[in-house]
Amino acid sequence: MARAQDGDKAAYLRLLREITPYLRSRVRRWHKEAWDIEDTVQDILLTLHSIRHTYDPSRPFGPWLVGIADRRAIDRLRRLGRTIRRETEMDMEHHAPTTLQESHMVLDKGRLEEAIGSLPPVQRKAIDLLKLKELSLKEASSETGLSVASLKMATHRALQSLRAMLADRKDS
Repeated sequence: MARAQDGDKAAYLRLLREITPYLRSRVRRWHKEAWDIEDTVQDILLTLHSIRHTYDPSRPFGPWLVGIADRRAIDRLRRLGRTIRRETEMDMEHHAPTTLQESHMVLDKGRLEEAIGSLPPVQRKAIDLLKLKELSLKEASSETGLSVASLKMATHRALQSLRAMLADRKDS
């Protein structure tokens, strides 16, 4: 490393070639997946390259390298841990609609559109703006000229009517 710091590119290349297998074996203590081991080794090599100027040639190289390698491996574990906790696996078989489910969804959508169409105009407009277009009460109020309270009441009544209509049609 001392020669690499002095600008000897061949020595630096030889150093990187010699430490890479050692780094892989060291990283295997922390990581099990091959892709994870390679990513961590690359991270260590990049860190080593960017901070090589901090190496003191009067001190041993091994402990300096091990310190960097272990910290990078642990940092990667922390990052992966945060990612894994935020991700949830999706069971595609459970969530993917079957053809029968898709046809029911189309029928349900048609029934819902028909039910919305049979609402009084003010209620239909309230449902359209607040639930389908997802406007805020303030935006819907300015678009319709109705007060916020009137829109709330119209939406409430519309939802009650829709529940009743769809429940009646489901029974028949």
